[in-house]
Amino acid sequence: MNFQQLRIVRETVRRDFNLTDVAAALYTSQPGVSKHIKDLEDELGLELFVRRGKRLLGLTPGGKELIDVIERILLDAQNLKRIADQFGSRDTGHLRIATTHTQARYALPEVIKSFKAEFPRVHLALHQGSPREIATMLSNGEADLAIATEALDKLPDVVTFPCYSWHHAVIVPEGHPLDTGKPLSLEALAEYPIITYQEGFTGRTQIDQAFAEATLTPDIVLSAIDADVIKTYVELGLGIGIIASMAFHPSRDQGLRLLDAQHLFALNVTKIAVRRGHYLRDFSYRFIERLSPRLTEAHVRESLSL
Repeated sequence: MNFQQLRIVRETVRRDFNLTDVAAALYTSQPGVSKHIKDLEDELGLELFVRRGKRLLGLTPGGKELIDVIERILLDAQNLKRIADQFGSRDTGHLRIATTHTQARYALPEVIKSFKAEFPRVHLALHQGSPREIATMLSNGEADLAIATEALDKLPDVVTFPCYSWHHAVIVPEGHPLDTGKPLSLEALAEYPIITYQEGFTGRTQIDQAFAEATLTPDIVLSAIDADVIKTYVELGLGIGIIASMAFHPSRDQGLRLLDAQHLFALNVTKIAVRRGHYLRDFSYRFIERLSPRLTEAHVRESLSL
């Protein structure tokens, strides 16, 4: 039994039992993948996969029992290296953060700037994706931390911590009929074409829910994952925009007006997530504290141990 065999079994499950994809992901050949699986099964005296000819269809009952053990073994093997790095080179290493475009573009720059000033020798990698992609990266060990508003608290092997709250706001071109200084209403917004986030991104659920509860059907003519794209098409006159208020900068977004909508849409909470059993270096805790000072190392460690 060796780590490569265990990695292949884990990757086979992650790649939906497609051995071609497994071979590509692990930079090896498909026959090599098949041989490693067969050798491990022979050594254990147990078939791990349900087969139809040469195709793998799923895990056997024994395979389902073993896959959790394999995950723990590989995670602990990674932790051995992280612990050695922690005590051998405390201020050097890698920190991998999975997050959305909105967080990377608008919420994290000052945090990252401060972090890099203290830890200049730590390589920081930002992996951007949808909330579901981010959750998968964290669960698969491809990221040390994940930051998003959606999806993270649905994973059984992950602990989430609320970082900060934020509201949506409405953006319109200067001189737009809605720019009167009076409080907005959902009825008024529903009279105009709307440009906002794609479903599953940046609190879109809260927007849809607000209109649904008011029995209104908004005319969403364009959706995007990027607030800058939304602002571009509002500038072109395609409609009014609904974005995260933090995505608006008066000096950069000249020609647009930000209208308060806190009373229209529910509060959003951005969370940071850590996988249980994943060893975090000291600088990882410092990053978390910069994002939310109340999330001290002691508090995070205690929550992870529960």
